[in-house]
Amino acid sequence: MRLTELVLDRFRNYAALHLTFDAPVTLFVGRNAQGKTNLLEAIHVLAFARSHRSARDRELVQWGQEAAGVKGRAEREDGRRVRLEVRLGPKGKTVKVNGVEKRRLSEYVGHLNAVLFAPEDLSLVKGSPQHRRRFLDMAIGQVSSAYLHDLSAYLKTLAQRNELLKTARTAGRAVEPLLSVYDEQLATLAAKLLRKRLAFVRKLEGWARAIHAAITQETETLSLRYVSTVSLDAVDVEEEAVRARVQEELAQLRPRERERGVTLVGPHRDDLAFFVNGYCVQTFGSQGQQRTVALALKLAEIEFIREAVGEAPILLLDDVLSELDASRQLHLLSAIQDRVQTFVTATGVEGVDHELVRHAARYRVEQGQIQPEG
Repeated sequence: MRLTELVLDRFRNYAALHLTFDAPVTLFVGRNAQGKTNLLEAIHVLAFARSHRSARDRELVQWGQEAAGVKGRAEREDGRRVRLEVRLGPKGKTVKVNGVEKRRLSEYVGHLNAVLFAPEDLSLVKGSPQHRRRFLDMAIGQVSSAYLHDLSAYLKTLAQRNELLKTARTAGRAVEPLLSVYDEQLATLAAKLLRKRLAFVRKLEGWARAIHAAITQETETLSLRYVSTVSLDAVDVEEEAVRARVQEELAQLRPRERERGVTLVGPHRDDLAFFVNGYCVQTFGSQGQQRTVALALKLAEIEFIREAVGEAPILLLDDVLSELDASRQLHLLSAIQDRVQTFVTATGVEGVDHELVRHAARYRVEQGQIQPEG
């Protein structure tokens, strides 16, 4: 998969921009706060119809303007081409594929597969569970429109159930029949999400373990565990069994949930745990070990998408090379060489000695202006 064209219209600090891409690696170099990350953010918006930096679309629109747009063209390995467009305006967001507007996000995401690796992803291991749940949802959602659809329905049902729980504090038992209806709906959707997450973690662990072993020269062994608020046996992953278990635990926790006004069990409260040589790296690992696990996870995500869709996604490296030591830089760049179209931002690459960087198409970014470098 390749991104061949990117067009920006009043996006962040770019009034207008048109770029085409031919090289396997494109490098955007410049001082901080010049617009380098905005370029990768635009590609991320093109792929996911959302920013990785801001939850508010309005912040993506250039200051003083009413609307913004991102367009692009992608090409598959089999020669298929797709035109993508995201428009951000006062009335909301619209997305189009080959000129046809899509009403659901699940109909849009997946036409341009991408993996982003930014400095904040180095805290994927040590950071909050919300960060890890987002990692799971975005990776699975890229290759499964059904997962995105179920996730959207789950979050909507969850919000409605939480509102009802808050009402239950004053309404008493009058809301019990409706709570039971929500329990059934939530359990059905939770079972679908949990099964896909468990399958994803099993696959991811295989690739991440091999990559991690290569980085650590076989001195450490990585393992992953999905930490669920639902009590599930390792072999008990049939959808109906999972649904029944979720519904049972929702019923058991209902008194506590009525007191607190929130749903206490389900995929929205789950987590992912990492172990190196049997020890929890989140608790006992060094910063170096945590960064190695994060790197292994991101490279494993590439392999997961490659297997699921039949070709590699594009890779976005946002100022991450400066955050990695020489050995991890080398492993990252060697892993993607000639296999993944890559876009890199950096303040400079003088300390990065790798053929991939030396032969990259290079652009200088300064105050929202881009000039190619020879």
